[in-house]
Amino acid sequence: MFFFFDKDESIFENIKHILEDGTEYWNARELQHVLEYTDWRNFLKVVDKAKIACENSGILVEEHFVDVNKSSPMPNGGTRIIDDVQLSRYACYLIMQNGDPRKEVIAIGQTYFAVKTRQQEIIENYDVLTEEQKRLAIRNEIVAHNKALAEAAKQAGITEPVEYAVFQNWGYKGLYGGMDMRAIHQHKGLKKSQKILDHMGSTELAANLFRATQTEEKLRRDNVQGKAEANRTHYEVGAKVRQTIKELGGTMPEDLPTPEKSIKQIEREQEKKKLAEKN
Repeated sequence: MFFFFDKDESIFENIKHILEDGTEYWNARELQHVLEYTDWRNFLKVVDKAKIACENSGILVEEHFVDVNKSSPMPNGGTRIIDDVQLSRYACYLIMQNGDPRKEVIAIGQTYFAVKTRQQEIIENYDVLTEEQKRLAIRNEIVAHNKALAEAAKQAGITEPVEYAVFQNWGYKGLYGGMDMRAIHQHKGLKKSQKILDHMGSTELAANLFRATQTEEKLRRDNVQGKAEANRTHYEVGAKVRQTIKELGGTMPEDLPTPEKSIKQIEREQEKKKLAEKN
């Protein structure tokens, strides 16, 4: 599973619905109670904010927020019609981003829906891949998103390669409990020429992908300006990912095992296999 911790994810899985064509959706009324909103009208305000964020992203709101009517039994007999909204996974993710950040369940939901949404973007049948295939899929996704992160950092004022190296180190420090790139190298027993990301398992790669994507989004969303502020943002996002892993009983990134094969080795083996199949 792409998720790098699974405790408490069931609270969202338990209220997931699946249509005959395999489409997943969540009912806003059920999600309201899971997210500890007692008043439907207050929760609708969060849904409306999520709709605006969806529209601002250039995505059709109607594809992710579907208004529906349902009948509900009355205590003394009869039924009444209540409004509800069928939500896509992406809609739920936007709701989490606009929910009350003081709620622990919101933090859990932000991580769950963000990572699950990213998983679907990478590959639909992710859960049936081998560990090596998962590593390749996530590593390639990180390469792509690091480019977007670099662009967001540039807009924040980080223009020189040495400045970007410092910026990246702050993200690692947040996620790895104060360890920078050099310290991680030493901890893993890697050579200077070996890239850290090439020697991570899928779980550790997933945590780093989440760090990168969420930092990029925060830099853009908050219009962060200045090198110091960008570095602080990267550190805080990394630290938040680490804190969430800890709260949910996950293994800290630096304590995860280092795979025997590097990404480069796996890629070479796959190329040889393709050539052999051709011949």
